Amino acid sequence: MSAQAHPAFEFLRSERVESLNIDVAEYRHRKTGAQHIHISTDNPENVFLVALRTVPHDSTGVAHILEHTALCGSEKYPVRDPFFMMIRRSLNTFMNAFTSSDWTAYPFASQNRKDFNNLLDVYLDAVFFSRLDELDFCQEGHRVEFAEPENPDSPLVYKGVVYNEMKGAMSSVSSTLWHTMCEYLYPTTTYHYNSGGDPACIPDLTYEQLKSFYKTHYHPSNAIFMTFGDIPAAELQESFEAKALSRFDKLDVHIAVPDEQRYREPLTVEQPYAFNEEGSADEKTHIVMGWLLGKATDLEASMEAHLLCSVLLDNSASPLQRALETTSLGTSPSPMCGLDDSQRELCFLCGIEGSESNRADDLEKLVLDVLREVTENGIPQEQLEASLHQLELQQREIGGDSYPYGLQLILTSLTSATHRGDPIALLNLDPVLEKLRANIQDPEYIKQLTRRLLLDNLHRVRLTMSPDTQLSAQREALEAEKLAAIKNKLDAEGKQAVVARAEALKQRQERKDDESILPKVGLEDVPPEMAYVSATDRQTSPLPLTRYSAGTNGLVYQQVILSLPTFSNEQLDLLPIYCQSLTELGVGDKDYLGTQLWQSRVCGSINAYASVRGKPDDVQHLSGFMTLSAKGLSNNHGELSELMQATLESVHFDELSRIRELIAQTRARRESSVTGNGHSLAMTAASSGISPGARLTHHWGGLAGIQYIKQLDAALADSGELERLAQQLVEIHQLILNAPRQYLLVGEEEKLADYRQTLQQHASGGTSDGFQAFSQPGVNQPVAELWKANTQVNFCAKAYPTVPTAHPDAAPLTVLGGFLRNGYLHRAIREQGGAYGGGASQENNVGAFRFYSYRDPRIEGTLNDFDAALDWLQNESHEWQQVEEAILGVIGSLDKPGSPAGEAKETFHAELFGRTREVRENFRNRVRQVQLDDLKRVAATYLTPERASTAVITNPDQAKLADALKLTPVSL
Repeated sequence: MSAQAHPAFEFLRSERVESLNIDVAEYRHRKTGAQHIHISTDNPENVFLVALRTVPHDSTGVAHILEHTALCGSEKYPVRDPFFMMIRRSLNTFMNAFTSSDWTAYPFASQNRKDFNNLLDVYLDAVFFSRLDELDFCQEGHRVEFAEPENPDSPLVYKGVVYNEMKGAMSSVSSTLWHTMCEYLYPTTTYHYNSGGDPACIPDLTYEQLKSFYKTHYHPSNAIFMTFGDIPAAELQESFEAKALSRFDKLDVHIAVPDEQRYREPLTVEQPYAFNEEGSADEKTHIVMGWLLGKATDLEASMEAHLLCSVLLDNSASPLQRALETTSLGTSPSPMCGLDDSQRELCFLCGIEGSESNRADDLEKLVLDVLREVTENGIPQEQLEASLHQLELQQREIGGDSYPYGLQLILTSLTSATHRGDPIALLNLDPVLEKLRANIQDPEYIKQLTRRLLLDNLHRVRLTMSPDTQLSAQREALEAEKLAAIKNKLDAEGKQAVVARAEALKQRQERKDDESILPKVGLEDVPPEMAYVSATDRQTSPLPLTRYSAGTNGLVYQQVILSLPTFSNEQLDLLPIYCQSLTELGVGDKDYLGTQLWQSRVCGSINAYASVRGKPDDVQHLSGFMTLSAKGLSNNHGELSELMQATLESVHFDELSRIRELIAQTRARRESSVTGNGHSLAMTAASSGISPGARLTHHWGGLAGIQYIKQLDAALADSGELERLAQQLVEIHQLILNAPRQYLLVGEEEKLADYRQTLQQHASGGTSDGFQAFSQPGVNQPVAELWKANTQVNFCAKAYPTVPTAHPDAAPLTVLGGFLRNGYLHRAIREQGGAYGGGASQENNVGAFRFYSYRDPRIEGTLNDFDAALDWLQNESHEWQQVEEAILGVIGSLDKPGSPAGEAKETFHAELFGRTREVRENFRNRVRQVQLDDLKRVAATYLTPERASTAVITNPDQAKLADALKLTPVSL
């Protein structure tokens, strides 16, 4: 391959990765030593990332706060908020910043070359020439203010975006488990500390310490540039050199993580975690075991660890996973189970939740007995082959539906680059997979691997974390004491300084910067037509089948789509449980363990899900489908089709203990989702009375769904209830089997004909005799609820009934969400209110406009800010540029590319629900034509106080606010 470098860089090496159809090259900046990894491909979605090795030595969150503060203005762009300004002046397909345990990264992606260069200019200046204003440090990191900012007689409180973000993050039991495990598994290295910041330690960080950390860590000598796309490496390097690197000399500071000191015997740890839920704390203990393994930079050792993890935990037929799922010591496997390869040294974790602390010895014995069994008797060859098959699928699949595909590849190799390993090797796993394939032919290989990595490995930690109902109150009391002590030391001058700083920050936040100094794209840069993936062909006989050709790198994606029938209300509540059970139970003459092994051997994943949407012109008129979806290597398509057909036609619901396990696991997973997804759950609750689709979303995937699964799980202690549930699932299944069905195939064009022929040999069209189509009555009911959950922060939402996609007002309402976020809500809720995020959006599928806040220290103030945003819209003067920026944001989200297979599947399902190309293009064209008067008109028409619904998620201690806020308290 051609690997021409800019004169400021030297070319080091290159490699072709055939399995991914990419060329990877490594370069080094001659003067500073900065590394550049470039992934060359014909993909027009170009990706940039610059990473810095950031190795904190405490839990003050210095790297995390620096990540935020660096984006608050730079030398060339001395505006207060260039990062968020560029989000709305751009057609980016991704834009963010991350803090990991030992690196900080600034990535973005764009399909537009002008936009890419604009963002590159801003990012390089932000990272290497940040202003680091002290007031930005106070806003983003931490500060003390009086509860009433102008009243020095009121109590002092802590504020700060990162401070509140980490309060929310550490409300999650999973986060607490992970950071506590790392504290003991890595006793002497940086992973011992919470790189995001422990709320108890964040206030200890000083502004001077932040600046000192920046000077050494944010230097090109400590930087890794990574790029992906069709822009030549030399062209990118020219920008790096001109805009940043030419101004630096080499810095002789070697930032690295040393080897961890190893334990000579296993460690046992017991710790409490804060439990704020109503009800009993019985069986809420987590017991997790962790092992420190080899270096993540050793590719072969890393892949051996991945193989062993897959063999032990991949599915319910895997020995360790089976033991954790079926044991009576806990309700379900821990969410921590698996291998972590994001740090310098790998770690393997497993355990249970829903337990008691006195069962820790028994859990340890259970795990070690499973490992001894593997070291003595090995693993059946079929299971080893299945685990390797899963690794190959992960290597081959072209992603891009959540993160840009190029960013996924970059992040895959970033850990190795951070620790000065071989980042290119991680992108070409085929040679290692071939070696592993040869290794597993030796019956002793997996036995010896299990003994060496786990059973004989003394660097092992057993962590037991038990609920403590008093811990949150104790922490709040300590915080109040600390703040009172700070206030007691303040003289009149000191108190006035706190007031003055709060006022200075407020003025800075409200100051209107000259945005014209920032580069931008405009509506003239937007492609006139949307990209659209058309079906290759459709047939109605002998099977209803739609086929799409896509570059899938040797994978085939297949779906069976069945129209939803009429259900009773009880059956409707159980539909998500039926969908989950369908692919987790036995099929034909196989029990669920045999079926899981079959799935692992022939497909990358198989799952079922139900989806409902209103019509494009009427959200009260629902249609719905159940989809059985799978993917696999093309040479397994025959078995994949056979598996899917058998799953649909011969699943059996008589494995009662398995059904019981699935319910318990679902409950645990859903309960732990609140702190990470609270804003979405709150919006879903607030809009649940607006349309039947919104109500079902709330009952299936929202707070009502969590409430339901908890009640069901408790009821199933009665064996009679379990038998009744199994019978209900059978009845649902019979209704599904009687529904009209159609098929979807996505694969490489030259293989579609073979796929169709194979599918027709295995599949059937169903019966459809006497089928009655799914329908739901209309919904129009206001909501005013305060949901109580285990969280230290709040999530607030307001929702208003509006219109569906095909209505002319859907476009201005969609633009209005970005307009209010950009112009008012971001400043009021995030910067001034201290929440991690806040905004508004129109959800056309359910006909609702929703305001939201995320990890928010406030409730009433935020709800008032939602209303104030509408006053600001009507009563303040606004510029066209603000409208254009909001339009660009909508167009960017509409035009955002997915994976090749993902785009085909998304288009098929959109058309299934009536979102034809014409409907989608009409909407996009209307978005491009929105004017300021349209925004004011739709807000005045639809977003009126009497039409508002409200939902808040908070902790039980805050439930006392319900009456004052006119909200009904609801226990989760």
